[in-house]
Amino acid sequence: MFSLGSWLPALPGLAWGWALLDALLQGLVGACAVSVLCSLLKVYLYIQCANNPERQAEKEVMAARRPLLEPLQVLVLTALLALVGSRVAALVVLEFSLRAVCTILSLGKGAHSSQLYLLCQYSLGCGVSCGLTFLLEGAPHRTWNLALAAGLAGLLALHARRLARHVCALYELHSRQRYCGLCLLLLPAGHGIPRLLRNALGLTFAVADLAAVELINRDFLSTGEAVRFWTPLSICYTLLVVYMQEESRQSTGRGAAFRTVLVRMGGLFILLLTVGRWTDILHVLVSLLGELWCLLHSGALLESCCRQDFAQQPRLDRRAGSGSGETSR
Repeated sequence: MFSLGSWLPALPGLAWGWALLDALLQGLVGACAVSVLCSLLKVYLYIQCANNPERQAEKEVMAARRPLLEPLQVLVLTALLALVGSRVAALVVLEFSLRAVCTILSLGKGAHSSQLYLLCQYSLGCGVSCGLTFLLEGAPHRTWNLALAAGLAGLLALHARRLARHVCALYELHSRQRYCGLCLLLLPAGHGIPRLLRNALGLTFAVADLAAVELINRDFLSTGEAVRFWTPLSICYTLLVVYMQEESRQSTGRGAAFRTVLVRMGGLFILLLTVGRWTDILHVLVSLLGELWCLLHSGALLESCCRQDFAQQPRLDRRAGSGSGETSR
């Protein structure tokens, strides 16, 4: 076996070129992971809307064809994930993981937040990038491994996009006529897509959190430096999570999601002004663009998730009320 650059002359800019190629491949893997997430969530939401006569308008919006927007989403997100540094990417992953755990714990038994799947898009891309950076650090054939991962991720994203396009175009017809095996499979199994996404995201963020902590700690030469960094970071993240939990209870929808992104990135920006480097400040601005880009691209899905979560709450309240009534008897 040989490495990709082993037969090339040792030019000064060659190492920088390979590093750029590795960053682009890592960004592409992360962008493909986000694309798979959005495609599967689109399939789930479309099936839910198709089975509900009151949500036909949402279904039509999701079924609209945008042939150029989806490849553009992957390209832009690839570039943004390649630009952001591993330090800021690790901080984004840790912040979202803490917020996701608090959100899940605050939900009632049997409830789940569909919005959380869309709010984690950029954090998922950063998590995949952090995981690859950590797992392939020092690997002799790093570029080849990243190229293979990018190819597999691209293939998976392509098939997930084709599945979403097929469901949006033909699911209702095929499910009525009992014609298509794929659509017939989705009839009983479509409601299990959120569980599949939860398990996959849980595993991905578990690996990403471990990688993020290691990537941040390797920059410190002593325990004192680590304490000076982690102490204000922990306080800042705790205050951010408490504030955003209160904000999410008071308002929902796209406006609340955009405000949450601005508060999160603003808090991270202020924190890194005191304990970070100037490159970290630039990477926070890149992360802000990535978060906003992901939310803008998934606007229709986010609105549908908000309505679904809002409709789910009365059912959970009634279930909790009936349970307390039986207990009092």
